[in-house]
Amino acid sequence: MTQVSAARVILAPDKFKGSLSAPQVAAALAAGLTRSAPDADIRLVPVADGGDGTVEAFVAAGWTRAQLTAPGPTGVPRRATYARHGTRAVIELAAVVGLSALPEGRLDPLGASTYGLGVVLAHAMDHGVTDIVLGLGGSASTDGGAGMLQALGARILDAGGRELPTGGAVLARAAELDRSALHPGIAATTFTLACDVDNPLLGPHGAVAVYAPQKGAGPAESDVLESALATWASVAGPEFAGHPGAGAAGGTGFGALAVLGARVRSGIEVVLELLEFRDLLATAGLVVTGEGSLDRQSLHGKAPVGVCAVAREAGVPVLAVVGRTLLEPDEIRAAGFADCYALSDLEPDPARCMNDAASLLERVGARIAAERLT
Repeated sequence: MTQVSAARVILAPDKFKGSLSAPQVAAALAAGLTRSAPDADIRLVPVADGGDGTVEAFVAAGWTRAQLTAPGPTGVPRRATYARHGTRAVIELAAVVGLSALPEGRLDPLGASTYGLGVVLAHAMDHGVTDIVLGLGGSASTDGGAGMLQALGARILDAGGRELPTGGAVLARAAELDRSALHPGIAATTFTLACDVDNPLLGPHGAVAVYAPQKGAGPAESDVLESALATWASVAGPEFAGHPGAGAAGGTGFGALAVLGARVRSGIEVVLELLEFRDLLATAGLVVTGEGSLDRQSLHGKAPVGVCAVAREAGVPVLAVVGRTLLEPDEIRAAGFADCYALSDLEPDPARCMNDAASLLERVGARIAAERLT
């Protein structure tokens, strides 16, 4: 078993969904490590992949939290936050118009929109931001990013020249996109989409077929939305509909690509770059990462595997600490991890494991210190 100097440990976990945020996971691990290795130099660098928890990861890294009131996915005003550092901002769609922002969890597959996200983007640009990283994922709507663009000044007109309201279903009547009143800051702003999916906008692998059912769309609603997005694509920029990531977040990727000139990048790669993670590795002897469930989906762009890949490039060993793992030991090693510690090995009852995650993480941290640090 590899042992390293106690003075160089980076804790870079993602959230344990439904249990602890990434900063809370890092703090619990740190408490256990310091209890067994009080002289250890521990750096807490909680991470995210662009979805839930992305803003919190950057606030934990010292970025400023900006706050405003913006419409949620069904138009109900709610507090919205994003992270800012100088002229750069990280904005998380899920925190503004995501499923978690639905009032009392009531789904609205045909009417929900991304309008509030556009309000937040405008706020950032109005306050001097010229470089925006937009984390996609967890959206409550399937409107192709139309609502976001409407909040930024775009007018979507029907065949009679009447302006359409927000929502996904109404895009079936879209005939023209008037960009003349778009927010002036767009031309001077760089937009990067932090995204871990490569779905196109339309078709069997598109925004509706893959993601609309989890937003409450049955077969009939899905047919309406697929037709509406096809019409919207023909108006806003059909050449962007097949772009990988265009189908992300109910097609918000498409709207950002077609109108904002955005580019798509791996969420975890963007996050690690902004957190200057590679620079931190220069003095690291061990990295500990993790998430609630390490499974085969994790191998396709999720945060822990991204952290592991970057650390391994720098020659730093990586441990995974997870709520549970569905991977075999050889799969864990093939992903690059030196070892994996699962909380479910300490507490097999799932409910208790989630409720007691913080204390279990402390126990794992103490074990890592005893086994890995000299």
